[in-house]
Amino acid sequence: MKVGENDINKDRRSRNKSRLRQWLLFGSMPLLAFFFSLMLGRFEIAPLMTLKILFSKILGLQADWPPVMEKVVIHVRLVRILAAMLVGAGLSVSGASFQGLFRNPLVSPYILGVSAGAGFGAALGILFSKSILIIQLWAFLCGLGSVALSYGISRLYKQPSEIVLVLAGTIVGAFFTALISFIKYIADPYEKLPAIVFWLMGSFASTSYALLLPALLPMLIPMAILLVIRWRINVLSLGDEEARSLGLDTGRLKVVVVLCATLITSSAVAICGIIGWVGLIIPHIARMLVGPDHGKMIPVSLWIGAVYLVLIDDVARSISAAEIPIGILTALIGAPFFAYLLTRRKTGW
Repeated sequence: MKVGENDINKDRRSRNKSRLRQWLLFGSMPLLAFFFSLMLGRFEIAPLMTLKILFSKILGLQADWPPVMEKVVIHVRLVRILAAMLVGAGLSVSGASFQGLFRNPLVSPYILGVSAGAGFGAALGILFSKSILIIQLWAFLCGLGSVALSYGISRLYKQPSEIVLVLAGTIVGAFFTALISFIKYIADPYEKLPAIVFWLMGSFASTSYALLLPALLPMLIPMAILLVIRWRINVLSLGDEEARSLGLDTGRLKVVVVLCATLITSSAVAICGIIGWVGLIIPHIARMLVGPDHGKMIPVSLWIGAVYLVLIDDVARSISAAEIPIGILTALIGAPFFAYLLTRRKTGW
């Protein structure tokens, strides 16, 4: 009996060590992606020099490098990496939360019309102002307004449900898409129209600390809330009757999830424009790795989303002399991957 117990304990310790190694490797992915991206670029800077510049700001070291190197590392690459990680993590968490709320793996963070609303706000800001802060503010407010409008339309129905809310989001999204087309039609074709089109395709090219800092709280606080209540999203995914039988206030919880996901998505669109497929594909990858438990899936989605989008941004700014809009790359990667999921029949709940 003792021999058998010893074998069981050894096997358990071996599994725990293997699991610890896996989590350490997985947990180090964002850090590795961060340093790799900081060193990557068309302007060559040695890895050791990159680290010296970065840590000089933390440790207060004496600068012995050209000012242009510091500007590239601190004011160009670093802010892009931080923005890409924040947006990738936010869209992935929003997508995973919405998929649990609507009990549908085909749902994305843009399902309630937030992308079309924010895109309309940004196009309006570009049309009437050259200030990037005004453009960001209009995109954020119109993104929130579009989801509020979707929610208001769904409440007009006698028996509001998730399906009615999705249909209302489709209506609002189509309405704001038409308004975007109208703004494109009347915009100056030599200056305003190219700016609107490029912004709608998504890019971190114009990201700065002045733009990133106002979006930190509207993204980090809702992400923290969704991480705290991720266990309850498991109950929501069972259905309203089961959730109520377990003592859960489904109406209030749904409002919290929708509000948090909307704040995150609107802030993300305000930072970099519309970047599709991230909030749809990343939760699928996380679900394939750790299963459908949102207690594990949402944190894993956050991790993978941050790494994924910063690597995509590396490709966007390095593959050619002219920067490629990041929304094009995410679609080129996301669509074939989703087709692969269909062939594997992994779209079931």
